[in-house]
Amino acid sequence: MKAIIETTKDGSHTLFVPELNEHYHSTHGAIQESGHIYINAGLNYCDKQTVNLLEIGFGTGLNAFMTLLDSEKKNRKVNYTTFELYPLPVINAEKLNYSRILAPTQNEVFISLHTSPWNTPTEITPDFTLNKLLIDVQELPDFRPHQTFDVIYYDAFAPEKQPEMWTQEIFDTLYSLSNCGAVLTTYCAKGSVRRMLQVSGFFVERLPGPPGKREIIRAVK
Repeated sequence: MKAIIETTKDGSHTLFVPELNEHYHSTHGAIQESGHIYINAGLNYCDKQTVNLLEIGFGTGLNAFMTLLDSEKKNRKVNYTTFELYPLPVINAEKLNYSRILAPTQNEVFISLHTSPWNTPTEITPDFTLNKLLIDVQELPDFRPHQTFDVIYYDAFAPEKQPEMWTQEIFDTLYSLSNCGAVLTTYCAKGSVRRMLQVSGFFVERLPGPPGKREIIRAVK
């Protein structure tokens, strides 16, 4: 899919996909959205020193990069597994300004998230191992990883754009892949998504959203 780089209101980049008429992040601020939903409400909810994390939608690598920086700051290990069917070309990733804003000395580390091989675990830093899987999320029910997960970032395109990525079968599978106490966060607070998560067995709460979004969802097993 063709994607155009745009600057959001907090100065960080996002991508716009004309084919879907959809942005990868909130136009109110990509970095502040990722920090609010996935780092603060998700990763920081987990108190384990070694975290197995699953992300649905690698996209620009922003969530992974912010997670990596957080793992270094807190000196804890993260095993990061992510699904992405349409990888961003490295030449496009090199134009994104996340490292310039968040950690100017870590640009090579950010780029390594995109240049690392697919379908094999790769140590990016001593505290962060990345396993990028070139898999459609619809294949998730048939996916049997070697580990279960403590944190899940659900960052697929919106249900009205790609409804096949928001199904009861997928959420049931995520529940089965979750450890006791695991946390799932997503920007999507639609009632249908909340109900599917509840049917799967999660305890679901709505939390205040980042600028430009009234609510987000956090689900706990």
